Amino acid sequence: MKNRLKVLRAEHDWSQADLAERLGVSRQTVNAIETGKYDPSLPLAFKLAQLFAMRIEELFEPDLD
Repeated sequence: MKNRLKVLRAEHDWSQADLAERLGVSRQTVNAIETGKYDPSLPLAFKLAQLFAMRIEELFEPDLD
């Protein structure tokens, strides 16, 4: 799954640790989501969407390759 987290995080000038704290997850979880090694749970995806004031579909898109 592709996502825009790294770009959005940079636009807010947040480190991975900053984002992790806002979400209540570890920095390693944020890193794994950003690199596509981990797909977030639905509740976590909703938290991300709310935090960035976006729809889930704007943050994530299926990797159709």
